[in-house]
Amino acid sequence: MTENLLFGLAAIIALGIAGQWISWVLKIPSILILLFIGFLIGPITGILQPDEVFGELLFPFVSLSVAIILFEGGLTLKIKELKPVFKIVRNLITIGTVVTWILSSLAAYYFTNLSLGISILLGAILVVTGPTVIMPLLRLVKPKGEINSILKWEGIVNDPIGAMLALLVFDTIIAAGLGEATTSVIFAILKTIFFSTLIGIVGAYLLVFLIKKDFIPDYLQNPATLATLLLVFALSNTIQHESGLFAVTLMGIYLANQKQIVVEHILEFKENLGVLLLSTLFIVLAARLQVEDLEMLDSGTFLFIAILILLIRPATIFSSTIGSKLSWKEKLYLSWMAPRGIVAAAVASIFSLDLARSNYEGAGLLVPIMFLVIISTILIYGLSATPLARLLKLSDPNPQGIVIAGINQLSLAIYKALNKYNIRVLLVDTNWDKVTNARQNGMSTHFGSIVSEKTLTNINLDGIGRFIALTGNKGINSLSSIQFAKIFESANVYQINTAPKFNQDVGKELRGHFFSSDKLIFPDIDKYESTLFVKTNKITAEFTFEDLESKYGTNLFHPLFILDENKKLIIYSEKFSRKPVEGETLISLIYKEIEENNQKKEIKND
Repeated sequence: MTENLLFGLAAIIALGIAGQWISWVLKIPSILILLFIGFLIGPITGILQPDEVFGELLFPFVSLSVAIILFEGGLTLKIKELKPVFKIVRNLITIGTVVTWILSSLAAYYFTNLSLGISILLGAILVVTGPTVIMPLLRLVKPKGEINSILKWEGIVNDPIGAMLALLVFDTIIAAGLGEATTSVIFAILKTIFFSTLIGIVGAYLLVFLIKKDFIPDYLQNPATLATLLLVFALSNTIQHESGLFAVTLMGIYLANQKQIVVEHILEFKENLGVLLLSTLFIVLAARLQVEDLEMLDSGTFLFIAILILLIRPATIFSSTIGSKLSWKEKLYLSWMAPRGIVAAAVASIFSLDLARSNYEGAGLLVPIMFLVIISTILIYGLSATPLARLLKLSDPNPQGIVIAGINQLSLAIYKALNKYNIRVLLVDTNWDKVTNARQNGMSTHFGSIVSEKTLTNINLDGIGRFIALTGNKGINSLSSIQFAKIFESANVYQINTAPKFNQDVGKELRGHFFSSDKLIFPDIDKYESTLFVKTNKITAEFTFEDLESKYGTNLFHPLFILDENKKLIIYSEKFSRKPVEGETLISLIYKEIEENNQKKEIKND
């Protein structure tokens, strides 16, 4: 038995990470790959039988894993992001929840073979949307405006609400009977909100206090956070069943928005753990399905899913956004983004098992229908999200724009060169005179510190996907690069070298890629500020890159960008130094002294 458990765990973890890697290579939602693996090793081949391998530990493991995933989601929710969309999010988790619950319950009852009680339970579970699916889609689509914040807040906050609602339906309508439902529901809601809020906030406050007072050393902060959230989840669940998800979500939101301790390292740890748990959960839950369960699905189930996508979700969005400033395009896109994920799968699996033990009629259909909903919504939304966003002009999946920290002769010249090709550049500096002068020349600027949280909150990053630090301060360059690596990923973050190579003491893990190359150093920018300029050259068969190098030399000639034939901007760095080919445009830094000397030579030769 021990050997089976050990091998089963190892195989599931290995397959889960392999599934994540395959989804990264194929650029498709990872959950589709994970579900396929689960179906393959479960109901199709029978290699894995989760109930036999894990026994009674299966659903406690599922519950704790979902708690960790929701806590990690709460850690990503910033109140500053909520303020502009507060009314919409409030309506979505109140009006939208009721609309989704009622309409989904009615559709399930009339179009599937479920009883009224289980239809209402299914409708309650379908209130949740899947942040574990939505967040990767948002990173891929990069929607403009407030769509990102609305979907993120809706997905993460609705998950514990949906789980709580499902519990109340189970306990009152199914277990207690319809007659006692109203009183029981009101009491249970108040009890859940009170105790989960109290326990979640107290747990978070206690953790902040202990870390702030240095009672917990650095190396124990992540384990202590994990232990605290599991304790909060278990304690809340003990007082009110299934209220733990709400408690840990609130705990995560509290930690994300307090100002007393830094939680970035905790978030990074939980993100890594979340990927591992998510990969494991989907494989395990999919492997529990039986072929006979899937055979019970009929055409009515597919009609129910179509109604869920085409009618119920739009009704939820449009009823929740009445009076908002959202455009019809934004409302339409929000109506087309409601995939279900791990919380829906886990909650359905747990309640299905409890119902089956009670010999409740139709309990065996709950999980197959839910998994079909998950697969269908992920397939439809996942494959159409990017094309629809492009059609509605709501996204730029590969933004070419650049944020440049520091206003100097080089950054101004880069702005002018890229502006000719309609590539957005935003200049950020703390020198008011420089910002004002650039602004008066029609340039897009922001006055503020590039490492300030206020700056990150206020700047508009639509159409921007890269960052270049061009200041003379090595510390500012490195700090800002680390900060923007979290937004654009490290591959799209660059900084200028501030000293010759032999005097460079900043490790690669603490900075961005050197812009252009490590030979381009800021002291030279200062030294040649009055003579430098950025030149654009079209590479042809008659005028090659080698011709440019021989014309200007290599010491004071620095390639900066390549604009390929598809108008994609490629940035030169220590990691990228290929030569431009025929048809591409090279944007490079040279010095007027060199240009003037070359012109004199050409005149003399003539």
